[in-house]
Amino acid sequence: MTAPMALADGLPDMGAVDSSTPWRADIYYQNHTAYRGKDATGETVGLSKFRNTIQVEADKGVNDGWAIHSVLRGTYDGVYDMNSGEFGNDAGGAINMQSTTPGGYLSTPWGTGPVTHTAVSGLGLPLNTFVDTYPASNSNSGLRVLGDGWHGINGGVAFGVPVRPCNVDSRGCTDFGGYGNRTKTELASPEFNSRLDFIRELYAKKLFKLGDGTDLFVKVGKQQVVWGRTDLFRVLDVINPVDYSRNNIYDELQDIRIPMWIAQVEWRFGGGDILQERNLQVVWNFDQFRANNLGQCGTPNSILDAGCFFRGMKNLWDNGGTVSNFANVGPNTLLATNFGPHQIGINNVNLPGWSFNNTQLGVKFEGVASSGLNFSLNALTYRSQLPSLHGGQGAVNAFTGVSQSSWPYLIAFNMEFPRVNLVGGSLDFQIPAVDAAVRMEGAYTSGEEFPNTASPNLYSRNHVFRSVIGIDRPTFVPFISETRTTLFSGQLFYQHIFDHELFSSVYGPVGMPDWKDNFIGTLLIKAFLVGDRLSPQLIMARDFRAQAYAVAPSVDWSITDNLRLTFGANYKYGDPNRNQFDDCRFCNPWPPFTAPNGDPNPFVAGSRGLGGVEPLGRFRAGPIGAAFDQNDIYFQVNYKF
Repeated sequence: MTAPMALADGLPDMGAVDSSTPWRADIYYQNHTAYRGKDATGETVGLSKFRNTIQVEADKGVNDGWAIHSVLRGTYDGVYDMNSGEFGNDAGGAINMQSTTPGGYLSTPWGTGPVTHTAVSGLGLPLNTFVDTYPASNSNSGLRVLGDGWHGINGGVAFGVPVRPCNVDSRGCTDFGGYGNRTKTELASPEFNSRLDFIRELYAKKLFKLGDGTDLFVKVGKQQVVWGRTDLFRVLDVINPVDYSRNNIYDELQDIRIPMWIAQVEWRFGGGDILQERNLQVVWNFDQFRANNLGQCGTPNSILDAGCFFRGMKNLWDNGGTVSNFANVGPNTLLATNFGPHQIGINNVNLPGWSFNNTQLGVKFEGVASSGLNFSLNALTYRSQLPSLHGGQGAVNAFTGVSQSSWPYLIAFNMEFPRVNLVGGSLDFQIPAVDAAVRMEGAYTSGEEFPNTASPNLYSRNHVFRSVIGIDRPTFVPFISETRTTLFSGQLFYQHIFDHELFSSVYGPVGMPDWKDNFIGTLLIKAFLVGDRLSPQLIMARDFRAQAYAVAPSVDWSITDNLRLTFGANYKYGDPNRNQFDDCRFCNPWPPFTAPNGDPNPFVAGSRGLGGVEPLGRFRAGPIGAAFDQNDIYFQVNYKF
């Protein structure tokens, strides 16, 4: 987490402004340079960011009390030119795919999987030729093995993923909701695209005085609407999607939220018998749908390594390819296996088109009690910003060549973005006896979808409850400073998935890889020294079920009022191999040809529970665990002109 670039709301809501008010503008420059050490393959990554950002914030009063606020931002990240062997035109190379044998591990070159399947021997059925031909254009070049940056050999299902920009290598490139098909220029300068993302904010606002003594505040345009009171992870703050490709979870949310075209109306009807302040807010997000940007494969930041999983699966559908440890041809022997086009992978990405029914609507009531307690009650209907993969789709049977409209338990997917409904609330209050502030949020959602290998479609729809409690306390720590307090800020996030499905099968657990109950804790320690010019801080985060944790120390040095330097790092620790899960190798979607060797029910489709880290272990590892070995040290320069 880094210091923000000072995104202000512009002119105050209550301010008296008119067209005679001159433009007020501030210009900011930031350089963020990061270096990454060795990944799970033992390879030193090197430069992982050389991001240069110019941001202009401007305000203007116009006629009849209206005011205009704008934020324009442009970025150039030189890492794609300066480290092209990792992230640019020369990234990737030739790969080998893993085959498990009784004697250990063998590497099988991409494209040399088995062409016959022997699991049906003894069933009185003829052996079938495996339909495994894929285009010569799907060459063994410009590839990395899925997940090789965060885990090593583990016996799981993995495959080659193209990692070069989409103008250089178009394999697996498609629009996954605002990312996934970007050229090198678009990756280096992401704001300059068809959605005009260089316009971070552009809205008009006005406060209307009503005859009954109440006020009506209106804000319309491209903006961020912030619900909730927490940092790092979101509970209520889900109106705007988030660009995790900018710096994973380590940039301030105000810098990585994706602004949307939104109309916001707030009725401020003052105090009453019980509450000192009462506000009712209606938010209508009428923009075209945007998903969270999870990062394109081949870029420095792909949260959960999801961008590589999606791109690799799309390439498998379009072009075919080799999959590790798939064909079960004997005891403890799993061979790398070739699949042809339209057999497995991601077929369609069904992005919600613009329509009135696909817009998003939220309502929030806020109150302030005489005791100083602030609270809100929130309701929102929106499209999930995270994708859901609907499996069991129609495909070509790899053994018979027969095409069918659906194959239960087949890892052939359509990507969907389901409708989600949320109700929740927040509150904050002071505890003077201990000089602490408490922040709380809770949200209950319906309609969210999760991977589930116990379902024929390989997903399930579940209700979810999330909550967070945060405590902030300034404390004198004599060995840090005897004249200035040090801020301690702790948060504990909780998630519970209702109707969670998980049971043991022949080879391991089957069901939902996401944990039924999980806790993530964060702690911020921030000191203020040398007249508040020097501010060292330490952020720690712990994912308790994944047993993964991150540590991010940094030091801010304000040399002048306009020049600030930041030195920092982030490190992630844990064991990715403990997050193995069912990968559907033994789901038997094409019975009896895909039945495990010696299976007593070869004509029955359904998972037997054999698993590895890939591909579903990433959901157990979470955003911290799936970034194992992606450790950065960085330097920032922030200058206000």
